[in-house]
Amino acid sequence: MMFVLERRANPSFRMAIASPILAALGMMVTGFFLFSALGKDPVEVFYLFFVKPLSSTYDIGELLLKTTPLLLCGLGLAMGFRANIWNIGAEGQLTMGAIAGGGVALWFGDSDSMWAMPLMLLAGVLGGMIWAAIPAYLRTRFNTNEILVTLMLVYIAQLALSWLVHGPWRDPEGQNYPQSRGFGDAETMSVLIDGTRVTWGIVYALGLALVAWVVSQKTIAGFRMQVAGMAPAAAAYAGFSEKRNIWIALLVCGATAGLAGICEVAGPIGRLQQQISPGYGFAAIIVAWIGRLHPIGVIFGALLMSLLYLGGEAAQMGMSLPSAITGLFQGLLLFYLLAADLFITFRLKRVRPAERIDPKPVVTLKSAA
Repeated sequence: MMFVLERRANPSFRMAIASPILAALGMMVTGFFLFSALGKDPVEVFYLFFVKPLSSTYDIGELLLKTTPLLLCGLGLAMGFRANIWNIGAEGQLTMGAIAGGGVALWFGDSDSMWAMPLMLLAGVLGGMIWAAIPAYLRTRFNTNEILVTLMLVYIAQLALSWLVHGPWRDPEGQNYPQSRGFGDAETMSVLIDGTRVTWGIVYALGLALVAWVVSQKTIAGFRMQVAGMAPAAAAYAGFSEKRNIWIALLVCGATAGLAGICEVAGPIGRLQQQISPGYGFAAIIVAWIGRLHPIGVIFGALLMSLLYLGGEAAQMGMSLPSAITGLFQGLLLFYLLAADLFITFRLKRVRPAERIDPKPVVTLKSAA
């Protein structure tokens, strides 16, 4: 007996929308059995993961605080993925945005200049864009693989940050810790909600989500990028420039990731330090797919991922679970999401060896029967 994956003629739109919910349910069911096997109370763990982070105004502020970089990076990545531009280096672009914006903050010092914050935000955006321009140039000029280039640039950006906070930008009064001096009041974002740490960065992120929706759904530029992703041959026949799409996708992602970086260092961190992000740029890849590459969906994906970060921290403190538990939940979520997408696009068909098999199946599975 043989099984083949056969492409569906009309994949279900409803199932495509429902698949993130199914993936989340699969993640929770797997977690239930996993925690039971570890001797932990699954109900208590789920309370720490999904209820406690929403139990107070301060906790909700922390949720929005972590949502900000995830949403900003996810929006840029979603635009690129729709156009088949596989940028996985948002983490590096976030880091370079933090470096560029943080450098402006250090240059201003403790001045009360009204120009400090606008220039920091601009520098953060430009820093991310310049870092994203490197793989854009290499892809359009030498046809390099943007997946490898963007990934390698992550480590270069992180090493550059490490060198700066250990060397020329290290705080002379910081007791030899690898960090810059703290930013002044003019170089720090204002708190949006009293009693929390959430800053105006979440407002910028939500505003950009609205802009991204308008661009992707209501403009010719957004239409060109969607056509390039769904039907490259049709886009080429229509005269849509592939190189222009590559530049736009990578620069937009670099800009949003760079903004995320400066929102972090000018917000809750308040200085440059060796580790700015716990992996927001990589987690934003999952955020983009959970949101079905749609700006509004990315908002909900970022909120869910932020909840997993906070829940993981609460589970570490409340039940002595390892820090890897957050990554485990993220991995399970992505696994079930990809599995759901596979069976939305394909169906498993059983065939007999004597039957004629379509020469285009993606996978052929053989059983002992």
